[in-house]
Amino acid sequence: MNSEVRRILEAVRSGGLDVDDALLKLKEKPFEDIGYAKVDLHRGVRQGAAEVVYGAGKTPEQIAGIAAAMGAQGCRNILITRLPPEAAELVARTVPLDYHPIPKVAVAYPGERRSLGHIVVATGGTSDMPVAEEAALTAEVLGNQVTRLYDVGVAGLHRLLSNLEPLMSARCVVAVAGMEGALASVVGGLVDCPVVAVPTSVGYGANFGGLSALLAMLNSCASGCSVVNIDNGFGAGYLASMINQMEG
Repeated sequence: MNSEVRRILEAVRSGGLDVDDALLKLKEKPFEDIGYAKVDLHRGVRQGAAEVVYGAGKTPEQIAGIAAAMGAQGCRNILITRLPPEAAELVARTVPLDYHPIPKVAVAYPGERRSLGHIVVATGGTSDMPVAEEAALTAEVLGNQVTRLYDVGVAGLHRLLSNLEPLMSARCVVAVAGMEGALASVVGGLVDCPVVAVPTSVGYGANFGGLSALLAMLNSCASGCSVVNIDNGFGAGYLASMINQMEG
């Protein structure tokens, strides 16, 4: 059960909200049509997290308008991905914005958030950090505790093995790597939790823009590894959050 519905039901149980008002909150319009976008206001009710804004291809005015519409309905910690620095500067003139330039991720209307469980985000190399930070920030905004282990690839395996304690205590590991993508298989052979593998487009010519890492991860012999698309840090962070916050 997602947290927003749970809060409504708890309010009814405690007497702070009557049944009719609770029904009204659940039935209020599911989206707002602002012309160029239909903002999904029920995403939090259905999935436990507000709609995430994909910044690439949108104008700063469109991004600001979507974020403002969500903010007006009480949404906080609104994630905006793939937002170029120059666009972020313009959006920040309209809505409160916490911008992270390395992964090009912004958080509109930043506020308090939970820090549950333990997710590890590991990278093969420093060049994988933009994708890894997209995953880590996504997981943090969604209310998870994240440990970053960067530049621990198989070219120097001792770097990974010196971090066994955080790896072994994680409820989910996001393994981000380009080149041949071997990090996910190595991590998958060490931990007892799900591993979300993220191939990156980092590598030389025969890497084919991340295709070699993608195929290697898809063909991993380590059990418990799932693979997202090339450079899809957001998808990995979101999935890791869902795994970490599963009850039981």
